[in-house]
Amino acid sequence: MAHPRRLAGSLVILAVALAAATVLAVAFDFPPRDIAILVAVAGVASSAAGVAGGLVLRRLRSRPARVQTMTVALSSVLVAATGVVTAALAMFISFHDLVLLFVVLIVASGVAFGAAWQLGDDIGAGAQQVGAYARTMVGGDGRIAAAIAPPVTGPGELAALAGELADVSRRLEESRRRERALEASRRELIAWVSHDLRAPLATIRAMAEALDDAVVDDDAAVKRYHSQIRTDAERLTALVDDLFELSRINSGSLRLGREKVEVCDALADALAGAGAAAEVKGVTLVERVAPLPPIDVAAREFCRALDNLIDNAIRHTPPGRAVAVEAAATAGGAVVHVTDACGGIPEADLPRVFDIAFRGDQARGRDDRGGGLGLAISRGLVEAHGGTVTVANHGDGCRFTVTLPSGARA
Repeated sequence: MAHPRRLAGSLVILAVALAAATVLAVAFDFPPRDIAILVAVAGVASSAAGVAGGLVLRRLRSRPARVQTMTVALSSVLVAATGVVTAALAMFISFHDLVLLFVVLIVASGVAFGAAWQLGDDIGAGAQQVGAYARTMVGGDGRIAAAIAPPVTGPGELAALAGELADVSRRLEESRRRERALEASRRELIAWVSHDLRAPLATIRAMAEALDDAVVDDDAAVKRYHSQIRTDAERLTALVDDLFELSRINSGSLRLGREKVEVCDALADALAGAGAAAEVKGVTLVERVAPLPPIDVAAREFCRALDNLIDNAIRHTPPGRAVAVEAAATAGGAVVHVTDACGGIPEADLPRVFDIAFRGDQARGRDDRGGGLGLAISRGLVEAHGGTVTVANHGDGCRFTVTLPSGARA
């Protein structure tokens, strides 16, 4: 069945044509009775011919465009011829005038058929070009090849379709690139986690076996072994917690805690917790916190993001140097800077700093205590608050910048 909107459009066009014919007849002073008879007879006859042509065209929907355009042209000629013959039979047109009209109609039909043939040829060629372009979008290895849509012969809809295909191919290629990057990141994460799990587990197992076999029997050594086992167990617990948090972030199931605190309070808690680690490392912790706007954040999640950033800065800052934590209000919210003295990050590595399991190179002073997950977790938690976190080289170190919009307030 025809689509209701298309059927309504056809009826509207028919009504407009009948109204225009009536106005034309009235303008030339035709008798009202003759106008009514002529318009009614021609309308009924032409409509019948049009319906027949539409049914034939519907049967030919799967045929090439050239056949369909020729069918439309033929239907139009038959509709016009039917109207003329009907008018002649109703004695409105003489036989001589009827012959003259058919001569004109035959000539016009030749022009119409030629135009329909050309239109069908253009549509067919354009469809072939779009099909060929669609086939080139997928290479022999199955990869999506993003390309600019070629110029297409034919109606503008085909050119628009080629443009949409080009846009889809670009988005598919971008999606494939992201998928490959995520897959590489996943493999790297598995490799790092396997290493970080294996080392403490091997230590725990060796020390437990030594204790079970009474290889170690003096109290000092036993206490040292127990302490090391507890330390490695805590390290494993922290790694598992990081993996769980990261899985929540990546799966989209992260829900911010209901307990809210202001940014300045969360920053104070993070600084208080980092003070001991900085003192043990011999790193000076410098605070420069200006009055901040009243932006509320989830206490646990945001504090953890700050803890990870500050801990990362302390771990990569040599003893005797300083880590600066600064905070200030901005026009759209608040900004927090964490600046270390790590010696800087290679420019090629800056875009990967927040990647899962990325730990940098020797210039960064790799620390095997880290699982390479802290910065990725910080980014996910900050973005969950509607903020952003970036990194850039600054002085003899690097600076992590957390930006929170005023909309982060609960």
